[in-house]
Amino acid sequence: MEFEPVAPVRAYQRVVEQIEEAVFSGRIKPGDRLPSERELMVQFDVGRSTVREALRVLQAAEMIRSRPGDPRGPEVLAASPAALHRSMHRLARADHLGLSELLQFRMVLDGSAHLLAAQLRTEDHLAELDAALEAMRAGVSEGFAEFSHADVAFHEAIARATGNPLLVISGEVVRGVVLELIEDKLEHADDRTALMRSWLTHHEEVLGAIRDSDGERASRLAKQALYDNYAEYVPEEQRRLLQPLLA
Repeated sequence: MEFEPVAPVRAYQRVVEQIEEAVFSGRIKPGDRLPSERELMVQFDVGRSTVREALRVLQAAEMIRSRPGDPRGPEVLAASPAALHRSMHRLARADHLGLSELLQFRMVLDGSAHLLAAQLRTEDHLAELDAALEAMRAGVSEGFAEFSHADVAFHEAIARATGNPLLVISGEVVRGVVLELIEDKLEHADDRTALMRSWLTHHEEVLGAIRDSDGERASRLAKQALYDNYAEYVPEEQRRLLQPLLA
């Protein structure tokens, strides 16, 4: 039997973990103050440099706000959509994540969002989608920039119809990164107008399914369109990660 070497854990990481756990469990609430540096040194039985490094990590993660010399101690911050967006954006751009994983995640997200939107949409949501679709129609003749802007608005309206801010933020981040990785699709299309028209037809079908409250059809259309448009950028041996989502 052979074991892998274990990586040493620095003391500041343990401090970070304990404070994070206290925040996540609700023992420390947004607006509360952590003890002073000196008190944290006593409670954790560590040196000043360890406490300061832990606070630096927590501040970088936007969990606390610390002002030098403040005798009241660092303030615990409420979770914010902007902080989540930045964290997810950094994760989505990580070197160990390839297009296949990002596209798979987007297929899961969009499929779920379309299914929920079809069941939960209101007349206001349908009006938003109608407006975005009309802007896409105009964009076919006005140019890809206008078309793309309207396309983003269409997907954002679907995400909002789910009523879940996590789906809104996650979808926005992953959609943006995937588009950056494959931004040359239209640039090198033989007939950009024909490609935009085909995407317009797809969006019209999606809106029809959402209007009919047909969540399964809306979800299936979303996942199939992502696969059809972007799987060509994924190495063939990795497409198996995507294909089960088409069933």
